[in-house]
Amino acid sequence: MMANMSLLKNEMPHQDAEIRRNNWEEVALGYSYETAIDEAKRCLNCKHKPCVEGCPVSVDIPGFISKLLEDDLDGANEIIKRTNTLPAVCGRVCPQEIQCEAKCVRGIKGEPVAIGRLERFVADNAGEPSKVNTISEETFKKRVAVIGSGPAGLTCAGSLSNMGYDVTIFEALHTPGGVLVYGIPEFRLPKSIVKKEIDLLIESGVNIELNKVIGRIKTLDELFSEGYAAIFISTGAGLPQFMGIEGEDAVGVYSANEFLTRVNLMKAYDERYITPVNIGNRVAVIGGGNVAMDSARCAKRFGVDEVMIIYRRSEDEMPARKEEIEHAKEEGIKFLVLTNPTKIITDTNGLITSIECVRMELGEADDSGRRRPHVVKGSEFTMKMDNVIMAIGTSPNPLLSEITPGLDVDRRGCIVTEENMRTSMEGVWAGGDAVTGSATVILAMGAGRTAATDIDRYLRLK
Repeated sequence: MMANMSLLKNEMPHQDAEIRRNNWEEVALGYSYETAIDEAKRCLNCKHKPCVEGCPVSVDIPGFISKLLEDDLDGANEIIKRTNTLPAVCGRVCPQEIQCEAKCVRGIKGEPVAIGRLERFVADNAGEPSKVNTISEETFKKRVAVIGSGPAGLTCAGSLSNMGYDVTIFEALHTPGGVLVYGIPEFRLPKSIVKKEIDLLIESGVNIELNKVIGRIKTLDELFSEGYAAIFISTGAGLPQFMGIEGEDAVGVYSANEFLTRVNLMKAYDERYITPVNIGNRVAVIGGGNVAMDSARCAKRFGVDEVMIIYRRSEDEMPARKEEIEHAKEEGIKFLVLTNPTKIITDTNGLITSIECVRMELGEADDSGRRRPHVVKGSEFTMKMDNVIMAIGTSPNPLLSEITPGLDVDRRGCIVTEENMRTSMEGVWAGGDAVTGSATVILAMGAGRTAATDIDRYLRLK
């Protein structure tokens, strides 16, 4: 088969911006079979597989692409699922450009192979691989509790279930999926995709108990007393952060968590539901990450005339994926960079009328490697505004750690772990945003997989 030596990736087809900003359907439409094969031909099938080094869950990327080229979609999916429990999710939301694709040899003199788009194509079009247990009957009887059903918890549970363990996930909310269902909008990650992946985990033997807030209904010690031999904590980072500025407690100020939870988990995007999302015609979103982009793009889809992202650094320093920034611009989102709010101004009824901001300039790099912003003296100005959405980060909910003596956390409230994701408590592991603070889906999945491997090692010796 002749290789494709084009320096450019095959473009991903999208809904037109003028159409998509008025609906909630998926923006990226996916490769056709012909396009996927053409893109797969760009892979050089490198023997040293540098792309795999960039994958937090170590997917055999050249291996699955080779199967795709053989027209063996099921074989390709089998290879992906050996290490990636949620390929349809990862193919949509992982930042491949700074991970696997950043290591691709084709990227040296052109664009890398579109690995994420190929992973999505395989996951969307292949059948499901068979489950293969790799554990003895004696060890099979051991039970593992997973607290939280986000990407880390689902990955850990799926990996352990495939090994043969009896796994139960305890989820605080009424729907499993964690940030995949409450945080990421329908137009980026359809809920049907998440449900399909979770249904497959349930079919494989994973038990999921909903509306179970561990830390309220049960302690970790009580889980151990009920016969669980190991516990994995993956409770995420659902505690929103605020700036601490005047007026931040006004009616009309949302945390991004609350706003996106109303939109996604409570289905405000679906006209059949009556979930209230009260926003005016001028909405400011504070922050520059993917959550800020998601919040702004959701607000636009509610018919808001002017949505503005306000970010204290320049666009080059924005942590959001470039693709998400481009999509936001195409949909009419305005960007006001090197700017920071200092006050939210309200009327006598407590309703927002405007926000006061200052201009910023960049100085030396800080610990994150980005240049530190400084206030430009005398640059204050005011803008009319109806609502403000704070999307400046989240931290772990302290509920579980506060009632669990012996579970070490750092000054941010993140659970402290070793490289193998073991915590300070015997028989307890943790991973995902509960350990790192707000991070990517794939990094959480990598932590879940690492923990599952070590839990297996631990239980075999116990």
